[in-house]
Amino acid sequence: MLALLFACCLMLQLSLPYIGGRYDIDFLLTKQSIIHIKHWRYAFYFHVAFSILTLAAGFTQFSSFLQKKYRKLHRAVGYIYVVDVLFVAGPSGLIMAFYANGTLAAKSSFVILSLLWIGFTLLAAYFARKKNFPVHKNWMMRSYALTLSAISLRFYAWLLPRFLHLDGVSEYTFIAWISWTINLLVAELLILRNMYAQSRSTNSA
Repeated sequence: MLALLFACCLMLQLSLPYIGGRYDIDFLLTKQSIIHIKHWRYAFYFHVAFSILTLAAGFTQFSSFLQKKYRKLHRAVGYIYVVDVLFVAGPSGLIMAFYANGTLAAKSSFVILSLLWIGFTLLAAYFARKKNFPVHKNWMMRSYALTLSAISLRFYAWLLPRFLHLDGVSEYTFIAWISWTINLLVAELLILRNMYAQSRSTNSA
């Protein structure tokens, strides 16, 4: 949890330079050919601002302490997370995905990521409304695994060049896919582990 909190703080620090509205810094230097497109530019700033909120809100949703002692707070923060993903961070990420750097293979990765992110979050909200909380939790785990792709992408972009020697296009495409597929695989393994533990507990009762 401390590592995740540190990563969220790091993402906030990386996002702060964009608040000033400059176009000649960091990631935006790679987008000079499309930065004049208004809907892309608006999507970028909305995505940067509200994805930080998504990371922070999702971080609290898996706290058993909050779930048991502060249920209303848990629901309120969960509502913020869902609204953010469904109406701001998710759609803006989808717009950006169509203009992503790299080849069609890289762009398609980000498009699929955005659609799954929205879809998983919608299912999590649906099952919460139905009060099917075990299934709700599983879909929230999948959704937040994709939220964390913002962190894992930057981690792999830093790590992989130190071990693999790929050309720039291949490296970016590879990172684009593993940034969220590995997260989703880990989430599925955790879900299966929880289901197995619950099954053993039920059978031994």
